[in-house]
Order: sequence, then structure tokens, then C-alpha cells
Amino acid sequence: MENYAVVERVRVHFHAGLNLLTGETGGGKSIVVDALGLLLGNRASADVVRSEAPAARVSGVFAIERGGGLGAALEAAGIELEDNEIILEREVTAAGKSRAFVNNRPVTMQLLRQIAPFLGDIHGQNEQQALFMESTQRELVDDFGENADTLKRVAEEYRAWRETETKVDELNRNEQEKLRLLDMWTFQRKEIEEVGARAGEDMELEAERRVLQNATRLEEAARGAFELLYDSPDSASARVSGALRRVHELVKIDPQLKETSTLLEQAGLAVEEASRNLRDYLGHIENDPVRLEKVETRLAALERLKRKYGGTLEEVAAFGERVRLQIDEVENAEGHRKRLAEERAKRANQYAEAAGALSERRKQAAARLSKLVEQELKSLAMAGTRFVIAVEEGAVGPTGRDQVRFLVMANRGEELRPIEKVASGGELSRLSLALKTSAGAGRAESRSGGQRSAGKGIATLVFDEVDAGIGGAVASSVGRRLKQLSRQNQLICVTHLAQIAGFADHHYLVSKREKNGRTGTAIELLDRSARAREIGRMLSGEVITAEAMRQAEQLMEAGSG
Repeated sequence: MENYAVVERVRVHFHAGLNLLTGETGGGKSIVVDALGLLLGNRASADVVRSEAPAARVSGVFAIERGGGLGAALEAAGIELEDNEIILEREVTAAGKSRAFVNNRPVTMQLLRQIAPFLGDIHGQNEQQALFMESTQRELVDDFGENADTLKRVAEEYRAWRETETKVDELNRNEQEKLRLLDMWTFQRKEIEEVGARAGEDMELEAERRVLQNATRLEEAARGAFELLYDSPDSASARVSGALRRVHELVKIDPQLKETSTLLEQAGLAVEEASRNLRDYLGHIENDPVRLEKVETRLAALERLKRKYGGTLEEVAAFGERVRLQIDEVENAEGHRKRLAEERAKRANQYAEAAGALSERRKQAAARLSKLVEQELKSLAMAGTRFVIAVEEGAVGPTGRDQVRFLVMANRGEELRPIEKVASGGELSRLSLALKTSAGAGRAESRSGGQRSAGKGIATLVFDEVDAGIGGAVASSVGRRLKQLSRQNQLICVTHLAQIAGFADHHYLVSKREKNGRTGTAIELLDRSARAREIGRMLSGEVITAEAMRQAEQLMEAGSG
């Protein structure tokens, strides 16, 4: 990061396993998460540019596997991969303009967002609140169930159905108005049909009019040219013939001029051909005022049509076709209404079939995901919690006809209730973590026949303050789950809890420091002794006691197992 927020320049290397970021509140821990989000296609704002800097820059090097969806997306964009790495860069100017690069090539935000799921996934407090939204819950189930193709079909069928509905409404709407317009449409059709214009006719008549208007000049010029070429004693044809006779005599003596003789023969033939063309042209030139008047009358009629119904005769024809269809619609309204009703019923049935197939897929995915989440919650000290994803009949729309709801029973004997009415802050953090990990694990298992294979799924998971609202034994449970999850994915987590910090494979301290009268953020990878001091600070505050240091050592020892 360079000139990003309060960061002047920082380079940080995240490792495999569990990477934890800690530090004082306001030290800039979430800046790292925000910067990663920028690389993965989040919106940019001039607010991220460090004061007095022209631009902020963030770059990241991701280790990747070739092939798959990522390889296809990059190949389609013409980007080559080298050494199984990809470099993403974002630049945001103080004016708010943003540029993105992949492997030093400029790309669109759309491409960044397209490849982002193959590189990392950021889970923060905003995402937790988004779990309350029905659309988010539905999208989670659809993503887990890999319903993209079915969703696309449902959207297409819905659009076709609604278009037919609109046609029916238009046919039924303003029937009297259409009848009033019928006289005008009939007049327009009659006027266009009576003229009977054909495409390109006006251009042909324009050319003919120019000839008729200039018949005398054309005849004089053509006759003069014919005389010069053929019809005068001193014509070009006579001169070429005379020259050819003399050259023939020369060739008899010196064959070197044979080629010249051939050229003159060709010239003579060309002059004769041009002369014949001019003679024929003269035979067709006719000063015909009657024909000129007819041409001009026809052109005037065509111009009137173009002024009223389009700039070209092609546009006039298109207008006439539209009028014909409108007349036909009014005159045969009942027939149209019947056909549209049949089409509407057909489209509705096709939509119902597609939406029904989507509902079945959602119900199957919901049942599988519910079980996975409950299993995850057991490892997060919520063993008594029931989690059910209900897929019920809902409003019809382009995403189907289902209402998807996340229902939770936090305590035995209670009723299942919507997640937003049950979960506390700490419970919501754990539910979010369970959903995130279950969805990723379930997708990987379905793609590999039930066995999660290394390198599949999301490469990097980023959790911003997943420990919000929890503590004590629950925090330790969350830490153990993060540790377990980090064996299959690289994890980058921001935490305030010492119990979670003890599980770190790599512990980074984020702090604000003053340099040359300006405050900046620094990120430092801690060794074991520095880790103990930081965890001790998290336990006891500014004054790190001996007891806090002993507890820090214990937490680190327990977390390394």
C-alpha cells in the first residue's frame, strides 16, 4: 500500500495458515481489509488517498492454480499467466478517478469482480448485517447449490412471460384511441401504397433527370469527342493507322520494333472501341421534355413521402410496414388477443416449470447447507442451536417464486425464528462464520465427489472482526475453528481478542507511528516474544503484568496445538 488512508508506504507478506492482525483501536487494522477489497473490485473513493498525495496505490501478488474459471476469464481478457502468480493493482487519484491493472495490463472493474471469487473472499461486519436481507439469504443458497444456470433460465422465462403480458395489456388498453387512429393509419398506408416506391428508385431518377436536363450539352460533348477520335480526316484513329503502317515497314527491316507495333495495334483497337461507344451513346441521347416532366413529378412524389414518413425510401417502407401491422392489430384484435392469450399461457407454464425446478434445487441445497451449518455451530460453542433454511412459496419474479429465510432456535424449547430476531452480536458473528465456512466446504465437496481436495474453493478468506460481541470460551471456540479452517485456506483475520490471537500462525501488529510530524500506519510481523507482549497487552491493557504474560504464553501454547 502506498499513500492509502494513513499509510505512507507498507509492504506486508501474508503466509499460509492463520494470519492475525491486532493492535489498538483506530490503529488501522481494517485498512488492510479495505485495501484487499479494493484489489477485488470494491468501489473506490478519493477519501482513501493520503492527505497531500496525488494518488493512492494498492498492489497484491496472489499465488494461483492455472486453469478453471480464473484461467478462462484471464485468457478471454488476453492476459497471460507466469509462474502461477497474478498481480493486481489499483490506483485512485485525489480526484476520485480509479484505474485497475492485472499483470501490468489495464483492465475493467468488471473483470476484477469476475476473477475476485477465485482469489479471495472478504467477510466483515457489513456482510453480517446483510445476512438479515432475504436477497442475501437466497443468493447464499443459490451459490451453494450452484444454481446459476437454472437461475438464468428462470430469468429468461420470466422476461418472456412478462413481455407477453405487456403485449396483452397494450392490446386491451386504449381500444377507442386505436380505433380513432385507424383512419389516419389507413390514409397513411394508402398514400404509401399508391406511390409504390421501391428502394433506390429516387437515386435512379435523380441520375436520369441530370441526363435529361443536360441533353444538349451531353450531345455536343459526345459528338465532339467522336469526331476527334474517328469522324474527322485528322482523327486519332487515322493518325494511329498511319503510324502503324510506317512501323510495320520498319519491323520488316528491324524486328526490334515488333513490340511497338503491337502497342499501336492495341491503341487502334482501343480508339475504335471508344468511338463505337460514343456513337452508341449519341444514338440514345434524346432531348425529351415530356420524360423530364414525368421524372420530376415522380421525384416530387417520392420527396413528399420522405418528408412525411422518413428520410429515405427504405425508412418510408419500414414506416408503411409498421402502419400495416397497427391496422392489422386493430382490425384483427380478437384474433391477436386469442393468440397472445395462448402465448401467455405457454410462457407462464414454461416459467412455472423452470421456477419449480429451481425451487427443488433450492430445497435440496437448503437442507444440505442447514446440516453443515449446525455441525459448524457445534464447534463454535453453539451446540444446542438449530439452524434451518426455509424455502417457501413467495412472490413471483425473475429469481423464481421462493421466499428463502434463515431460521434459528438459539435455545432448546424455543421456536424457530428469523435470524434477525434471534441472533445477538456474538451469535451473529459465529453464524456468519459457520455459513461462510459451510458454504465453501460444501461447494468443494460437491465438486470433488464428497472429498475436499487441496487448492479447490476460495484461496484466501478475510475476516474483519469476526469476534465482535463474543469472548471467553466462545472466543476460544472461534479461534479453534479459524485454526482448523486455515489448514485448507489462507486466512487473514482482524481480531481484538487475545483468546483468538493465541491461535495465530503469523501475528501482525498494526500501529500508528509519527514520522516527520505526520502520523502513519505500520505493520510488523511479530516473533514469539513480541507476540507474547502483544497478547499480554490485549489481556491487561497498557500496563502488561507478569500474570498477563503467563496467560499469553499459555494461550500461544494452546493455540499452537
